[in-house]
Amino acid sequence: MREARYYKKLDGKNIQCQLCPKSCIVSPGQRGYCRVRENRDGVYHTLVYGRLCTINLDPIEKKPLFHFLPGTTAVSVATAGCNVQCKFCQNWNIAQVKPEDIPFEYLSPEALVSLTKSQQSPTIAFTYNEPTIFIEYILDTAALAKQRGVHSVMISNGFIQKQPLLDLCKVLSAYKVDFKAFSEKFYSEVVSGSMKPVLDTMVRIKEQGVWLEIVNLVIPTQNDDRNSLRELSRWVVNNLGTDTPVHFTRFYPHYQMNNLPPTPTRTLETAYEIAREAGIQYVYIGNVPPNKKENTYCPYCGSLLIERAGFSVISNKIVDGKCSVCQAKIPGIWR
Repeated sequence: MREARYYKKLDGKNIQCQLCPKSCIVSPGQRGYCRVRENRDGVYHTLVYGRLCTINLDPIEKKPLFHFLPGTTAVSVATAGCNVQCKFCQNWNIAQVKPEDIPFEYLSPEALVSLTKSQQSPTIAFTYNEPTIFIEYILDTAALAKQRGVHSVMISNGFIQKQPLLDLCKVLSAYKVDFKAFSEKFYSEVVSGSMKPVLDTMVRIKEQGVWLEIVNLVIPTQNDDRNSLRELSRWVVNNLGTDTPVHFTRFYPHYQMNNLPPTPTRTLETAYEIAREAGIQYVYIGNVPPNKKENTYCPYCGSLLIERAGFSVISNKIVDGKCSVCQAKIPGIWR
C-alpha cells in the first residue's frame, strides 16, 4: 500500500479524488467508488499497487489493437476494481470486487518489465479491468519499460481526468478506448458514467500523439440504432480523423444483461457500412467468426494488407509503414 496520486485534501481529513470524473469525496476510513483507493487518516492510498490478479500472454489482436505491432504478443495484467459499473461487464469477477476479495500476485514494475523481456514480448498491456484505477503502478512500470525498449498500452474506458491522462500519454505507446455508446442516457443508466469526459479523452490522446483505436460493443436494443452509430462515426471523422480505426464488436449475454441475445452479424455489418459511408478508412468487425471485415485494406488502392483469422495474423504486406502495392502510408505503429 502506498500514497495515491491525484487527490486534494479537504477539511476534516476528507479528500477529493482527482483521478476520474466521478471526483469522489472520501471520508477517513472510506474508499472511492472504484473500491481500490482509501482515505486513511486524511491520506489517500492505492490498495492495488503491483497486486496483479491476472497475468496473461495475449495476442495484441485480442485487445483489439490492429494497427499496433500486428502478430505480436502483450503481457497483459490487471488488478481488482473499476471506476464504472457496466451492466454488460465481461470481467465483472475482477472489475466489480474489492482487492481483498480475490487472489493476487505481487509484481514490482521491475519484475513485470523483466517478465515481459523474458517472454520476448514487445509490449505490456494494462487491461481486463479499468487500468486508470491503478495508475500509480502503470506510470512507474511504463516509464521503466520505455527505458528498456518495451511498449506499454492501455485498454481503457477513457473515463479519466485531464492531468492523469496527460501523464499517461508521456509513457504509453497506444491507447484503446472502449466507447460504450453515443448517448449520455446510456452512459448514465447502463455504465454509471458519463460520455463527455470520454470524448474529451479521445481528443486529448490524439493531440498527444499516442496511437488510438476505438471499440464499440454493439448491444441489441441498447446502442445499435442507426442514428447513434451514425453520430459516433461522424464525431470520429470530425474530431479524430478518418484514419482512426474503429472496431464494432459483438455482444454476448453477460453479467446483468443475460436477457439480451448476441448481436446479429447483420447489425455489425450495418455499423460497418455506416462508418465507412461517414469516411472512416479503417473499420473492423469483431467477436464473430473469421470474416473479411477483420482484415486491413489499403484505403487508396484497395489491396489486402493484413489478413486476420480471429486473433491470428495470416499475412502482413505492410512494409516500412506503407502499402506494399501503392506505397501509401498506413497509419499505425509497425515493426
